[in-house]
Order: sequence, then C-alpha cells, then structure tokens
Amino acid sequence: MEKSKKEVLVLEDILGSNKRLAASIRQKLRENGILAVNLLSSPGSGKTSLLEKIGLCLKDRYRIGVIEGDIETERDAERIRKIGLHAWQITTHGACHLEAKMIARIFDQIPADLDFLFIENVGNLVCPASFDLGESLRFVLLSVPEGDDKPRKYPEAFITSQGFVITKCDLLPHLPFDVERVIGEAREINPKLEVFKTSALSGEGLEQLCAFLEKKLEELRKQNA
Repeated sequence: MEKSKKEVLVLEDILGSNKRLAASIRQKLRENGILAVNLLSSPGSGKTSLLEKIGLCLKDRYRIGVIEGDIETERDAERIRKIGLHAWQITTHGACHLEAKMIARIFDQIPADLDFLFIENVGNLVCPASFDLGESLRFVLLSVPEGDDKPRKYPEAFITSQGFVITKCDLLPHLPFDVERVIGEAREINPKLEVFKTSALSGEGLEQLCAFLEKKLEELRKQNA
C-alpha cells in the first residue's frame, strides 16, 4: 500500500536507556520501510560531500532525508537542502556525539514515506561509536589525508560498523596512504566490513556505494513483506 505523503512517523516516549530508545526508533523505521544509515568519521573526512553525491545519485528514484549532527551551526543541513533533500539539523551545543533521544525529539518531523534516512553524526571517531541511534546500517569513513593508521587507534568505530568508506581517493597519488594496509587492518578488526574507495570530487566508487545502499533497502523491505 502506498504511504501518504502527509503521513509522519510517531514515536512513543519510552523511558529507559539509549539502547531501548534506539530499538524503538529502528522498529518504527523498519515498519515504514525506511533504511536508516549512520555515518561516523572525524571532522573533515567528507561526510557531507559524500551525502551530497549520494543524494544526487539516488534522489530521482527514492525519497531521501538527512539528519545533520553538529556542535554548532546549520551549515551542513543547508548544503543538503540546496540539492533538494529533506534535512533536519541537530545542534548539540558541545556534545561530541548524537544520542537516540536527540533523534526521538525530531522523530515526528520525519515523513513516513522516506526510503532512506541518513544520519551524519558529529565529527568524532570515539564517542559516536558507542551510541546506537536506531540505524539499520552504519558506515565509518576515513579520508586519505587522515592517514592509514586509524583502524587500530579507533577500533570501536570499525567493530560497530557494517561499511568502511575511504574518502578523497583522488588524493592518493599525492599522499603516503597505503590502501591495502588500511583495508587489511580494518578487516582484521571486523572481517565482515564492506569496503568502498570513493572520491566525491572524481565520482570514484559512488556507483558501487549507491548500488549497495539500494540492495540493503531491498533486503529490508523483503524482510517486511
């Protein structure tokens, strides 16, 4: 049955831990056939640029929303709105990560007819890894300028993710970044990681990443059937 464009999601106010609230969010999203994707990375890794490219790739075929988490400003949400996507800003005013209760506060603004809901977490590879937001899929991003030694330094972000996205790969010819080393180290920590080498500037890897997202959406909806 086609969902009304005027319908919005409603989440019960559940007292309890972040884990319980995240589970409730996840259930509501899945019931509505929405694939929620949480993006973790350090500041400046290119999360917003990647989301812009994903949005442009998918928006003609799917309904997409983006939650932007930042300590201050609405700059990233404004960028997302400029390409024609729904975007909601969560400003944490000092908190270094998003929590499920922050998602719950804006939950009734999220249209129930979305296909994808992307959550751009606060730039930080430490704290966000410990907080489930109700997503069905989590990506950890690492940009080439950051160096290839990060997986073992920040293992929780890789352990809790299903996807690993290497960004800014157009810079590989100019920087000492060992792609095979970083992939090998990440998969020693989490052998199930799906890995994508991307560049928002050149477009490298974006087709493969978008195809993976479409596949995951299809799988989620088959589970609901």
